[in-house]
Amino acid sequence: MADSADNALVSIVIPSFNQGKFIRETIQSCLDQDYRPIEIIVQDGGSTDETLAILKSFSEPELSWTSEPDSGVVDAVNKALALARGTVLTIQSSDDVFLPGSVSAALKVFSQHPEAGLVYGDVNLINSESEIIGQDIQGQFDLADYLGRLIYIPQPGTFFTNSALKICKGWKEEFSYAADAHFWMRVAVKFPVIKLNRRVAAYRYHSNQRDTQSALIARDWGAAVTDILASEQLNFKQRRFVRMGIHLANFRYANESAWRKRTIELYKAFLSNPLAVFDTRFPKKELLPGRVPIWAFLSRMKRMLGLPARSG
Repeated sequence: MADSADNALVSIVIPSFNQGKFIRETIQSCLDQDYRPIEIIVQDGGSTDETLAILKSFSEPELSWTSEPDSGVVDAVNKALALARGTVLTIQSSDDVFLPGSVSAALKVFSQHPEAGLVYGDVNLINSESEIIGQDIQGQFDLADYLGRLIYIPQPGTFFTNSALKICKGWKEEFSYAADAHFWMRVAVKFPVIKLNRRVAAYRYHSNQRDTQSALIARDWGAAVTDILASEQLNFKQRRFVRMGIHLANFRYANESAWRKRTIELYKAFLSNPLAVFDTRFPKKELLPGRVPIWAFLSRMKRMLGLPARSG
């Protein structure tokens, strides 16, 4: 990293469209960071809700915003990245928030490991009312595990260097529903990735988020890792995990009622990488055909009999 952690400009990119219910909290979580200098770039896609009124209510010089039609979140992110001047950058969804001290924690790691291209941490899970409903705590980063979907890099609170951006470019429209993951993959192939052992952001669950588009996410994840498989130098283990990860994505994003498809995809994942079945993170339970409907039936029977339903 060219600049030291004491004076490196951090660019916070926020793509936005009709998230007026949440965007004030998102921006405030950026302004409340204990690190400076920062710039906050909101690229709004022409919102028709209260978003523009909220943006106009901020007078802080660190915030700049544009509202104009775009072709979607990938277009918005790339427009904002083209404006960003920071040595370190981060892309924050307009419905997620940073936790206190996140930026300074990331900059400390970049200062200690100037060769790193990407730094991320754990996240809280919150609902539409900003109430904590869970946590997502993971182990250290491993590229094979990431490509194999045994771990993931959360979108909120992930930081990358301008050097990584220049080499890996921005998000790609052809992987729209996995554009962030595809970008993290390209960075991780070329630069060291470091996982912070702390929570850095809060990921919000609500009914209007893109993550509800399960089939499209699975489709674009498969296309993204296939692109990495074809264009990057991966070792034998990483290639094996890529193939497993495609099937685990199909498994994860299939509706629970489609238990036949889920079981088939899980067996394909197992056959792609048999040793992974010994990993505690591999979802082994549904390798038993029909387990989901059987468990559902037994749970209904227990409720009818007044017995507590067995979990798991």
